[in-house]
Amino acid sequence: MASASRNTILRLINASQYSVCPCHGVRHPHPHGQLQAISQLRNLATPIHTVEKEYAFEVAASNLRFGDGVTSEVGMDLKNMKARKVGVFTDPNVAKLRPMKAALAALEAETDLPFEVYDQVVAEPTEESWRNAIAWARNHDFSHFLAVGGGSVIDTAKAANLFTVYKDADLFDFINAPVGKGLPISQALRPLIAVPTTAGTGSETTGTAILDITSRSFKTGIANRAMKPVLGIVDTHNTESCPTAVHISAGLDVLFHSMESYTTIHYTERTPRPANPILRPAYQGSNPVADVFSLWALQTTVKYLPRVAKNPNDEEARRQMLLASSFAGIGFGNAGVHLCHGISYPISGLNKKGPKYKHPGYVTSSPIIPHGVSVALTGPAVFQFTAPSSPDRHRQALAIFNGTTLSDPSITKIPDSEIGAYLYESIARFLDGLGVPRGLKAVGYATSDIEQLVEGTLPQRRVLDLAPGIGDIVGSDGREYLTRIVERSMEY
Repeated sequence: MASASRNTILRLINASQYSVCPCHGVRHPHPHGQLQAISQLRNLATPIHTVEKEYAFEVAASNLRFGDGVTSEVGMDLKNMKARKVGVFTDPNVAKLRPMKAALAALEAETDLPFEVYDQVVAEPTEESWRNAIAWARNHDFSHFLAVGGGSVIDTAKAANLFTVYKDADLFDFINAPVGKGLPISQALRPLIAVPTTAGTGSETTGTAILDITSRSFKTGIANRAMKPVLGIVDTHNTESCPTAVHISAGLDVLFHSMESYTTIHYTERTPRPANPILRPAYQGSNPVADVFSLWALQTTVKYLPRVAKNPNDEEARRQMLLASSFAGIGFGNAGVHLCHGISYPISGLNKKGPKYKHPGYVTSSPIIPHGVSVALTGPAVFQFTAPSSPDRHRQALAIFNGTTLSDPSITKIPDSEIGAYLYESIARFLDGLGVPRGLKAVGYATSDIEQLVEGTLPQRRVLDLAPGIGDIVGSDGREYLTRIVERSMEY
């Protein structure tokens, strides 16, 4: 595209994207104007005939077992798998609690089933913590792995498994490009069983593992189907010991896993088509199978997360949130996530050097913006931005947040052009009810940090390329839109 033409379209986008919110008289991005400008940008873009769009999607998920007290079966599972020696991963807190005690009892009940325990996994893993865990695993000859804990524990066990098989590989060989090399995984990994103790990450169902790249002040990870556990044991007893703050943050992760995966670009819009099936990414874009799991998880989370927040002893709500976590894991594990997660990575990473915010209710001496909270902070602004890409899907989400159906006149009367503004308000109201900090300023960020937050988001191509309005626009890295989203997320 000629430079003059591109500049003309960018001016058109700038001029057309704001309108007055029907709810509060506030200026919000105007979806119709934005889409019209994007359409013109596409029309003027130079055709790239050699890049083919995707034409297929794959469905991959771990086997799941759900029930009261099923952690007691894990020893038999490993024995049935003919495990020779098991590497058990947990963290210092879970090591003292019922889930880990139940897992160890199950292992000890079996004859000739040796195991070693690594209980030094840290919340919000870093390069250093992963390297320590990997070094420990490489010094043992494990045939199988067992992870008992939240997403940080399960993700660390996945990394230890990967680099036990790839003994000579460096951490960055497999970390997602462009941060790392993003090499494919062609060798079979050791069997991993995951026992989640939070209803949040869905890590027991996926091949994704996330870490904090402290040297660059943002998070990224490794996403490959080969890393998914062979079995996820979802024990309803295992979230009984969760503090309320952890229930809420983990539940927010479920909420936005489901919302983002349901609204990613369609899998046929993703480019380029892989030259070999082994190169097809785990995060593929929305597809009919992922949609089913994501939508159910969204409905369930909106209904039951407020109940868990109000009363962590509500057994029905805790059970439903565990199911929602796994369902959302299957959804986003095959469709992907987009902007809330992409921007959350620098929000969490920069906090350790910048605001040093420490979220109430978390047992740690270090600054921490829990992952679910960091994702939620941009939620209202993100879905206002993505609404024009698929008004019907965002209208469905609005109906769910408003506790009604698509046929409700209060939903049907809203023009497509105003869905984003209404959804912004509904998400903000839902987050308020859970006591989530009201925007980035509430966790210590200032307008002077916006540029750094955007810079930390731009390398997250794994998720940005699935974002409507960014991933499907030829030649755009999304900087301009990311800046506006972060600005809108400073407070609400």
